[in-house]
Amino acid sequence: MTASHSKFALKLAQDPADIRAAQRLRYRVFVEELGGSGPMVDHEQKLEIDRFDPYFDHLVLIDQRLPKGDHVVGVYRVLRGEQAEKAGQFYSEDEYDLTVLKSSGRRLLELGRSCVDARYRGGMAMYHLWNGLAGYVADHGVEILFGVASFHGTNVQALEEPLSHLHYRHLAPEDIRVRAVEQTFQRMDLIPEERIDRRRAMSQTPALIKAYLRIGGFVGEGAYIDHAFNTTDVCLILDTARMNETQRAIYTKGRGQ
Repeated sequence: MTASHSKFALKLAQDPADIRAAQRLRYRVFVEELGGSGPMVDHEQKLEIDRFDPYFDHLVLIDQRLPKGDHVVGVYRVLRGEQAEKAGQFYSEDEYDLTVLKSSGRRLLELGRSCVDARYRGGMAMYHLWNGLAGYVADHGVEILFGVASFHGTNVQALEEPLSHLHYRHLAPEDIRVRAVEQTFQRMDLIPEERIDRRRAMSQTPALIKAYLRIGGFVGEGAYIDHAFNTTDVCLILDTARMNETQRAIYTKGRGQ
């Protein structure tokens, strides 16, 4: 899987140098920008690494004008069900009970570590990554996509309006509704629905979460406070069978061009 778009090239990483460049980009975003950490983060080499990296496919966006090592400017880490079996679990199972998805008999794809270099945000980078993801989903017959997405910070009171809005307006249907693990379950219905200013709540919601909502995505029940990464996580679920034609067109726009 390789596609070229003038200065950009999009492909599944197979060269170790591509994966290390993706880990270097993740370090810049998740560690330097957002203040995250973790047991396998390599501060000396400036690499954000975890034990799941060998099992995931890494969809990387490359700026062909940049030198090797700094050439990856966008990344999506994706894990199919059969890959999760080899890894022993899905990454997000540390935060969410995925039983309802795993027992559904449908083809699953977990998304994670999605990020774009700060210099490329607001341009075409995310567009190319989404096109690549749509192609990957089609190639593997994926039916349900899911993964954790994050609000910056761990102060739940500061996030009470957007979290409550997600709970009341975008909670997943029961047949695909995952739930934060009981030991660390954080309620999202923190204020009454009538007190929510929808415009303000959406303005406080990260762009990636809003993008999934626009194409028919839902959130699981409950949030997870990730102190190591200085984030408050929600689980996004996208059931391709529930997407309407407008949503599907947004998701697949430009694929194959």
